[in-house]
Amino acid sequence: MKAVIPAAGLGTRFLPATKSQPKEMLPLVDKPSIQFVVEECVDSGIDDIIIITGRGKRVIEDHFDHSVELEAVLDKKGKEDLKEMVADIASMVDIHFIRQKEALGLGHAILRAEKHVGDEPFAVLLGDDIVFSKKPCTKQLFELYYKHKASIIAVEKVPEHMISSYGIIDGTEVGPGLHRITHLVEKPKPEDSPSNLGIIGRYLLTPGIFEELKKTKKGRGGEIQLTDGLMRLSKKEEMYGWEFEGVRHDLGNKFEYLKASLEYGLLHEEVGPRLREYFSNFNADEVEAKYR
Repeated sequence: MKAVIPAAGLGTRFLPATKSQPKEMLPLVDKPSIQFVVEECVDSGIDDIIIITGRGKRVIEDHFDHSVELEAVLDKKGKEDLKEMVADIASMVDIHFIRQKEALGLGHAILRAEKHVGDEPFAVLLGDDIVFSKKPCTKQLFELYYKHKASIIAVEKVPEHMISSYGIIDGTEVGPGLHRITHLVEKPKPEDSPSNLGIIGRYLLTPGIFEELKKTKKGRGGEIQLTDGLMRLSKKEEMYGWEFEGVRHDLGNKFEYLKASLEYGLLHEEVGPRLREYFSNFNADEVEAKYR
């Protein structure tokens, strides 16, 4: 079971924070966002991950590697719990790194993993999307794949004003939350959209997607769009959209990033109780007055 995590984007929506660090390393409290994605893979039974990177992303590789010096310092100071946590990050799963040498879009990034994935189904997880759920979102997709032997795409209902920011599916509901896809549209105008079911950053794809992406011409922004490749694949193979169970945050959006940080912080064992106390007495006007 393999997964591909594209992580080659420039993160321009979070400048200047992402000028010298990957957006995937921006933390929720004390954990980089990409680690949540990797942990979802592990919790879904995946033991082989390919991360597609670009220039300036070496720190991601370092994060999932052993830090001999840090572990030695923690050991010397008797901080066994921290040493164990740091060591576990490096040993949780096999991770391979492939560089996307040109910024040619999500479809092109996934193509870079073809030789490693081979002729088997694989998961794609976008680092911008974090999903909190009792059963990992990717595991939900794998279970549906084993039942239907077809590509499964995670979707959720999106508000009308956000439709133009998503790939949208059209299809027939064949079971509770499960839709047989007949068409996909990349970022349509709300009035032209076939539904309000937007594609999020979780996919379970058959290897047939590689040939379709190779045939896909560059689209919006001069990039090879994954949605265009999926549309081609849906004409040849069955494909389903699944309204996943869980709470999803789009960390590519500043508001959602802050919201996810707060919600995760409220659940955090160390800072959660203090954060709850802080917000129980929170007064926005008083805070604003302090900084005027």
